Amino acid sequence: MRRSASSRSTARRRRPGLDRSVEVYLFPAIVGGGLGDIEEVLAAGRRLARAGARVRLFRAPGRPWPPGVDGPWSWPPLERSRRLRPTARTALTVTPAWGISAAPAGPPPLGRPGPWDAEARAIEAAYGPDRVLHVSLEEFARTLPSRAENRERFREGGVRARAIDVRLDRARRAGEVDAFDRAFRRFRAFDRPDVLHLFATFAPDRAFAREFPAAVQTGPLWSGAPARPIASRRWPREWVWYASPASAETIAEDVAGALEEADPTMHLFVRTPRPWSRPRARPHVELVAAPIPPAAWRARFAAAELRIVTGSRSLLEAIELGGPFLYFNGVLGDGRARRRHRPEKLRALLRVARRARLAPDVVRDLAAFGRGQRVADVVRRAARGRGGWGRPWPRLGPFGFRPPFDDAGALLEAVARALGAPGASATAVVARVRGGSNP
Repeated sequence: MRRSASSRSTARRRRPGLDRSVEVYLFPAIVGGGLGDIEEVLAAGRRLARAGARVRLFRAPGRPWPPGVDGPWSWPPLERSRRLRPTARTALTVTPAWGISAAPAGPPPLGRPGPWDAEARAIEAAYGPDRVLHVSLEEFARTLPSRAENRERFREGGVRARAIDVRLDRARRAGEVDAFDRAFRRFRAFDRPDVLHLFATFAPDRAFAREFPAAVQTGPLWSGAPARPIASRRWPREWVWYASPASAETIAEDVAGALEEADPTMHLFVRTPRPWSRPRARPHVELVAAPIPPAAWRARFAAAELRIVTGSRSLLEAIELGGPFLYFNGVLGDGRARRRHRPEKLRALLRVARRARLAPDVVRDLAAFGRGQRVADVVRRAARGRGGWGRPWPRLGPFGFRPPFDDAGALLEAVARALGAPGASATAVVARVRGGSNP
């Protein structure tokens, strides 16, 4: 598997393996509606397992698994258990958005416990005070200071750009902005000194760091999954599309039609979590809405001539593999009211692409495709290798971090190692990392 620039630099730094002085518990759950939340937790588990950690999946007796956990998934080597049997002095849990997925019940009206609350409390009781450190994996590239976050929520809510400043001023006078800020801090559980909040991104945002000192910005958490292309297929050329957003169907005809014009016709393999409402039958398009075994998906994804990706996990996997890809994270609204969904990921990607000196015409195409604009034109250019699409892509990777903060997986290893040291304190380890020091 080809690695990103960040992965290569990480590989050069030799680190001792983890011993069994700390045990790792995975709390996979869906937070934002996408399956990437679960995959990110499993990627952390794979990284820690490769480093020698004992990884466990514990669910209290009588409690069903949270939705989506059954998979199929590429699980790391782990022990599944309905009973806690600690064999180490300390424990580390890995959760997507701990304040939502594992926090205990709070005051109404939004005080429901997270789906892993009972397990988190049981682990804390089993290992004892200050011996459990909770790692919270937050949304990728969502490192917006309060003002930008409030502007973004109005934009996504449909407020026109020219009216956002007026709407923001009105919200501030009404106390709405302060209420949103309190809710953000509460539901991230920034007040918990034993929770380490990791905000993976491509480059740190200094304003976000100043405003939220409990948030720790890191480079991406790479998948680390082996990818072996399939030996043969019916189609000599193939694009693979992970079409997770519901709005992917709105650009599908332009994508499929442009690929049909390629010579020879490009096969398009589409993986979607939901059936499409109006799929047009095309001989070169294969639409799969059922679960796909992880190994088969990785092989097909790796062998593709180009990948269309979404969210953060498939984006990072495309970067790891190297080579051309397109990014579409969905759009909201129609006509002149059409707007991008979660555009901070696309903005971060474009910044990295420019810094890596990706061909300017390709950067423009990435930007347009991500907005759902010029879709057919971009697909034709990419399929025919026009302009910068005909040249090798540079390596894309994070910048502005120092080790081990440049790689979320490397930081996780360092945290686990520090927690397993004799006399280690979970809150002390969290405090050091929040302060920007090595664990």
